[in-house]
Amino acid sequence: MNPEILKWARETAGMTLHAAASKLSLTDTKRASRVDRLAALESGGEEPSSAMLLKMAKAYRRPLVSFYLPIPPEADRSSHDFRTLPERSTADEPVVSSLLRDVKTRQALVRALLEEEDHKPLEFVGSARGSKSVAAVLSSIKEWSGISTDEFRRFSNGDDAFAYLRDRFESIGIYVVLLSNLGTHHTDIDVKAFRGIALSDSLAPFVVINNQDAKSAWSFTLLHEVCHLWLGESGISTLSTELASEKFCNEVASSFLLSNEEIAVLPLPTGEVPSELANALWEFSAARNISTTLVAFRLFQIGRISEASWNGLAEYMRAEWRRQKQTEKEARKDRNKDGGPNFYVVRRHKLGKALVDTTYRGVMEGSLSPSKAAKILGVAPRSVYPLLNTANGRAA
Repeated sequence: MNPEILKWARETAGMTLHAAASKLSLTDTKRASRVDRLAALESGGEEPSSAMLLKMAKAYRRPLVSFYLPIPPEADRSSHDFRTLPERSTADEPVVSSLLRDVKTRQALVRALLEEEDHKPLEFVGSARGSKSVAAVLSSIKEWSGISTDEFRRFSNGDDAFAYLRDRFESIGIYVVLLSNLGTHHTDIDVKAFRGIALSDSLAPFVVINNQDAKSAWSFTLLHEVCHLWLGESGISTLSTELASEKFCNEVASSFLLSNEEIAVLPLPTGEVPSELANALWEFSAARNISTTLVAFRLFQIGRISEASWNGLAEYMRAEWRRQKQTEKEARKDRNKDGGPNFYVVRRHKLGKALVDTTYRGVMEGSLSPSKAAKILGVAPRSVYPLLNTANGRAA
């Protein structure tokens, strides 16, 4: 065994020697500390036991066979990174890479199932490759999915408006998943590291939305990532305005949610103090089921506020969102004392109806084993059937 593989697996999982030693349940001995024991394994001074390799495979989220590779594999280059350099340099980066591998594995399993069922390729995936027309791409998206701005705004709140978009896109074959960690809140990924992921595929296109973000921003992210699918692109996104592809998808998403005519006549305060600007935009954005940050972004796009004001308001809104999340977290603790929401109901919501229904069909028809279904759903095999079935035995 090449000991470099052990170091590669740990580092790509985003773990320090101290964190990994703890995760692997190593203990101090008279001869060496637990950190020194792990370092010895990684340097080739000691040979890992079969039991230790199994622990590493689980802790580092790698298949056992990967530990027997002759050399560490090169980084996966099949997806673009639409983020700018500072965004790629976050402490969350190894976790983002692990999450991306996890979603690609789920997608591969779903694709294999759809191939077995003889599903036809989705014509809209990559249909706008190379297009420079925001209007043409948005028109195609609307034609295929049936979404409309008027219908989106008829809903009384942003949650229902997002659910409307999600349902329409899932109905045409796009899997929309809410995901922000590797199965535990200890690995939560900040929205600065990634806002959304698009995995283009002719049979099983996936969109991942970081549900650590404000719910009011989910609709924009969904539209943005769907645009990447129309362009035939896979990759990781934030709200970057520096890269051409990101700018284009931002324009497509924002054009659907808010027209130039509306944003041009919006009354603004005389100053550009973030708190005053946020207050002025809040009612306008709430009435349209969009985020205040998006409205500010559109104002910046057409030159009504400066880039500094846009960035200042975006940071102000992120701080407000973090405070709101902390308040909600405390409220959940109180609710959980009396019994919180059902685990399976929450999980099904994050996975989306399309992914749950596809997995249910595969399990019921015998095309998916419980272990493969568990991988798609991100749960233990014993939780597959409770997750897929309601009281009457039908997928939610």
